[in-house]
Amino acid sequence: METAPTYLVVIDDSEESRVAMRFAVLRAAHVGARVTLAHVLAPAEFMQWGGVQQAMLAEAQAEAEALLVKEAAAAEAIGGVRPDTLVLRGTPALAILEYVKGHTGIRALVLGAASRGAPGPLISFFTGERAGQLPCVVMVVPGGLDAERLESLT
Repeated sequence: METAPTYLVVIDDSEESRVAMRFAVLRAAHVGARVTLAHVLAPAEFMQWGGVQQAMLAEAQAEAEALLVKEAAAAEAIGGVRPDTLVLRGTPALAILEYVKGHTGIRALVLGAASRGAPGPLISFFTGERAGQLPCVVMVVPGGLDAERLESLT
């Protein structure tokens, strides 16, 4: 059985990631694709006390999962389909690159650009030297787009 192509959206606490999620959900609905929301937990600094470090990692994991549950519910309210979610671990850009390269069903990596200032480290990474190494399209969604404009672009 062939699975539907997937739009992979990187989710964090930023408003631009929510705009990117909304775009991906609306676009996926138009083309019969799925959406996966991903959050990356950066590596924790080594701590001398292993128990404290384990507790911090568990708390970060729980916070990431709670964020994804909240955003998946918002995505379902927009598009009527609950997206898949995943928590990746590692340096954010490298963890996402590794995941995308290992999952051929990903049609596009969807990233939200900050509405002011620099677009962000993930956009710089994936639209710079690495752009030609990806097996999918990179979609950069401006974080300042309003709901009406998003709707017209999808």
